[in-house]
Amino acid sequence: MNNQEIKKGIVDILQTKAVVKQDVFESTKKNFDLLKEVLKKVQHEYNLQLGDADARIHLLFEDKGEFVAQLKVAGDVLVFHMHTNTFEFDRDHEVWKSDYVKAEENNSYCGVVNIYNFLHDSFRYNREHDAGYLIARVFINKEGHYFVEGKRQKGTGINHFGSSIINAENWQKIIETAILYSLEFDLLVPPYDDVKIISMMQMNGEILSSKMQTGKRLGFVYKADDVKQ
Repeated sequence: MNNQEIKKGIVDILQTKAVVKQDVFESTKKNFDLLKEVLKKVQHEYNLQLGDADARIHLLFEDKGEFVAQLKVAGDVLVFHMHTNTFEFDRDHEVWKSDYVKAEENNSYCGVVNIYNFLHDSFRYNREHDAGYLIARVFINKEGHYFVEGKRQKGTGINHFGSSIINAENWQKIIETAILYSLEFDLLVPPYDDVKIISMMQMNGEILSSKMQTGKRLGFVYKADDVKQ
């Protein structure tokens, strides 16, 4: 390629793909801000239903910054994190079979909102080595079309990409599905062989400061069937 062809190639990409990626970011950020509003609504709705009987099980929403939000639900915390980059899918992904994407390939570019499940005590006691689990991720494109990969997120999968727009109602369904899964996703006692030996350093530095690593499936393989359907 000569210099003129290289320059034309750069300009073409900047005017097409680069613009699409900026549009995807703006769409994802707008809808992440909407997610925060829905989280506040969910907190209010459920706390009204729970009443004043036991404040320990009340939901608590926290805005942790531009790209992170948290929802405490009893002993669990759901962390919602918006990635700031735009992603494309590998050529083996199901997204390429969608008529919506076949009609316009740029529709495949998506932003991602990840939903993680942590134990509340991991935050309370600053246990930095505790494990969190990705229970869902929401892909959103420049037009606000979306699909969800995750635990029990039925009816919002890749087959609906191009026909479903993310909105407050759909966010609430995603949130409530994630809450229910997390509440039923119990903390299991780790296998005996994984914890039968402990060093003095661990004893002094971790147990005494409540920082021994904990996670719902530490020592186990995290699989799709971890919670009974």
